[in-house]
Amino acid sequence: MSNDKKFAVIGGGSWATAIVKMLCENLSEIVWYMRNENAIQHILENNHNPNYLEAIEFDVNQLRLTKDINEAVRSADYLIFAIPSAFLYEELENLTESLDNKIIVSAIKGIIPETGLIVGKHFQETYNVPLENIGVITGPCHAEEVALERLSYLTIACSNEENACAVAKKLSSHYIKCKISDDIIGTEYAAVLKNIYSVAAGIAHGLGYGDNFQAVLMSNAIREMDGFINKVYDTERNINDSAYLGDLLVTGYSVFSRNRTFGSMVGKGYTVKSAQMEMRMVAEGYYAAKCAFLMNKVINAETPIIDTVYNILYLGRNPKKEFKKLTEKLN
Repeated sequence: MSNDKKFAVIGGGSWATAIVKMLCENLSEIVWYMRNENAIQHILENNHNPNYLEAIEFDVNQLRLTKDINEAVRSADYLIFAIPSAFLYEELENLTESLDNKIIVSAIKGIIPETGLIVGKHFQETYNVPLENIGVITGPCHAEEVALERLSYLTIACSNEENACAVAKKLSSHYIKCKISDDIIGTEYAAVLKNIYSVAAGIAHGLGYGDNFQAVLMSNAIREMDGFINKVYDTERNINDSAYLGDLLVTGYSVFSRNRTFGSMVGKGYTVKSAQMEMRMVAEGYYAAKCAFLMNKVINAETPIIDTVYNILYLGRNPKKEFKKLTEKLN
């Protein structure tokens, strides 16, 4: 593989900013698309993103910043998408450049509400991107810890090993360890589902449940996740690997988890709308809960935790009463 392959990051949030930082360790130029022109100008003048992870200082000579998504797509071979799933469909409506021969890498841990599809499937079905040209970046890894250069681990999943290795190489550094996987569908669904379970963990925290219950909730969540994913795509995988269990644990327990924070606010009595308005960042688990609930009408997995979160967020049911019922279903 040629060493002159270009990388572009699509998105201006915290995870996009962290990914750009990782790429800067290994590349002399990164194309970076964000639609906020003021943020672009601020980065050029002050060397950091004014809205997210301000502690990261960039060498702007490494950055090719643009507010034109078509310029970013045209300029790179590998496109890493890090836009919240709720906004991706609308953002892609501005795309006129062809995705032929582009490697699409999803760093989005959510389901697209308009289609009910995971991101890889959306690109495959809507834009005819071959599966071998689609990859997924999963954790466990919080953007905030990347900013602090704390040791973190990523899994790069792709059916094409060469593409997975290329992405892993460019993201690796003394504080980022990467492994590769061919379970692209399983890892992407795990990244989606763990956000729902993190919302559940947050609601439990907000309601006053302690560490003992949280441990039971997470152990039930990983089994529920395994059953759901196997219904969707049954292949050999170890659900205890870091891409599945590790990502679930860090999202369910970390103070950096926006999904846990969102759930905790709901558990403390915030309405869903007021919790969303108070948070600066998108909680992917909110959108994922509805998509997973509706999808489960077809696949028919055992999902008491997903059902509980859906009932609270979308049917307006009382969190305290719903969790009391859930406690009788856990073991």
